[in-house]
Order: sequence, then structure tokens, then C-alpha cells
Amino acid sequence: MPLIGSIIFNAFFYLSLIPITTIIISLYFFISTKRLQWLGAMWIKVVLNALKALCGVSWKVEGIQNIPNTPCIVVSNHQGQWESFFLQTLFIPSTSIIKKELLLIPLFGWALRCMKPITLNRLNRVSSLKKVIKKGVIKLKNGFSIILFPEGTRISPEKGIQPFARSCGLLSVKSGFPVLPICHNSGKYWKNKKFIKSPGEVVLRIGEPILGRDPKVITNDAYNWVKNNYEEIN
Repeated sequence: MPLIGSIIFNAFFYLSLIPITTIIISLYFFISTKRLQWLGAMWIKVVLNALKALCGVSWKVEGIQNIPNTPCIVVSNHQGQWESFFLQTLFIPSTSIIKKELLLIPLFGWALRCMKPITLNRLNRVSSLKKVIKKGVIKLKNGFSIILFPEGTRISPEKGIQPFARSCGLLSVKSGFPVLPICHNSGKYWKNKKFIKSPGEVVLRIGEPILGRDPKVITNDAYNWVKNNYEEIN
């Protein structure tokens, strides 16, 4: 039953946060960010396999050969927690762009800070965009991919793909690194803010890297690819 599996999974998920966050915080001063991310990715894989075993939520990845050997700007639609976790297992080292408030959550937020994300202040969008571009370029040039959800918030699956913020195109032009478009339908199974998980197979599709000289064109190309492919996998 989905209810029983979801109860066991959620208990495991939240209880497992305590040891992994404690380990990451404890090791912060002794190992590199990349090694901390490997630890985090191992925990994520355990969690997602528990999700598969207990709730019947499996996944398949299409186009993994399109991931470049260089850092890139990972641009994905955003439906819930699944992709926030899973993408971190594909791109190491990477930097996520997150809401500043997340860092205030005890243990989880502290461990998240150890991963050195780029934070956003939603009350000041202009300065936040400048910060994302400036710090993002530095991260990319230091070998870190950037994980970006340009819709800006979680969108329910039935609403499709919402317009993208221009930050991904700007980052690409300023840094010289490509945008890597990704789409998925994870929100059908790990539903946003819902306790019960629905069994099924998440399809995550990775497109070819996008480069160009015009930020608007790059952003539009990424948006159109994600939108068209999302319609296909649904």
C-alpha cells in the first residue's frame, strides 16, 4: 500500500538526515567540498533506492551521453524534491542556487551551507541576479557545474513548463560554458508537499549542450527544448 510505504520511507528519510548532516558538518574543516558532495551523493542514492523499494518510484535517464566533460550550467524544470536530490548525484562537483532561508534550518541548513551554494534573496531580485552571475562564473571557472531551476519555484506537473529567468543565458555568455537542458516528470510521483508517494517511473531526459552569444537566445532555446521534451515524456 502507498500509505504504509510512504510512512516507512518518510520516517527513514527524515531520521537519516540527522547522521548525514552531522557527518558533513563535522568533516567540513577537514576535507574538500568535492569530497563532501560525494558523501552527500552517497546518502542521496540510499534515499532514492529506499524510495524505489518502499514506494515503487523508479527512474530512467535518457541522454546521459550529452553530459559534457567540462563544467556546465544545468537547467531543469522544477517540480519537487526528487530532482533537487538526483541532479546532485550526476554533477560532482556542483553548486546549487538556493533560497537563503534554507540555510536557517537546523542541521540540514548548516550542512547545506558546507556545500557552498549560491544563495538568493527573493526580496532583492536585481542584486540576487548580479550575485548569481558573479559567483556562478567564478564557480564554473573553478570546475564546478551550476544547478539552476530557472522557473524560480516548484511547479505542479499539470501546469507544464513556466517561463525561464534569464540567468542561465547570462551565465553561459559571461563564463563561456554551455547550458545543459534537462526535463523530467518527477512531480507525478514525489508530489510537492504531499506525504504519500505515488508509484511509477520518473523519466529524466538530458539534451545537448547549448552555446551562443546572445543570453536571450540561449535561454529561449533551453526553455523550448525543456517544454517540447516535457510534453513528449508526459
